[in-house]
Amino acid sequence: MVTLGWREWVELPELGIPAIKAKVDTGARTSALHSYQLESFRRDGALWVRFWMHPLQKDTQVVRCCEAPVIDQRRVTDSGGHGERRLVISSPLRLGEYQWDIEITLTNRETMLFRMLLGRTAMRGRLQVDPAKSFLFGRRSQVYRSELSPQDT
Repeated sequence: MVTLGWREWVELPELGIPAIKAKVDTGARTSALHSYQLESFRRDGALWVRFWMHPLQKDTQVVRCCEAPVIDQRRVTDSGGHGERRLVISSPLRLGEYQWDIEITLTNRETMLFRMLLGRTAMRGRLQVDPAKSFLFGRRSQVYRSELSPQDT
């Protein structure tokens, strides 16, 4: 079993996100990704969503437009007890040399410290958390900041 810290830099390659700082949250069932301006549309008869996001904390200059098939819609209750209906997508997640598919709910996390939560379902059977550690897979903010330049958005 792979050990990770309570926060890690991860990659969502199919969404065009080379780095995003994720809080590892064993209290959350499903992973959550910052998104705004969601647009649902049909592609080849399937429901898809296009959304925009700021992958870096405290940086609204870097914007990513992402598209993914919608696999579900769920009512999610946040830690404050507020319920919200969210679209759910599936995407590969890369953590160091490891990669696997996870389900992700889309929600506006602009006011949160982390643009992504990695929920327990995404970790099940693969990962364990050391809550005293951070960034066991490296600190990549400077490397990825250049890859996430505003010109690429």
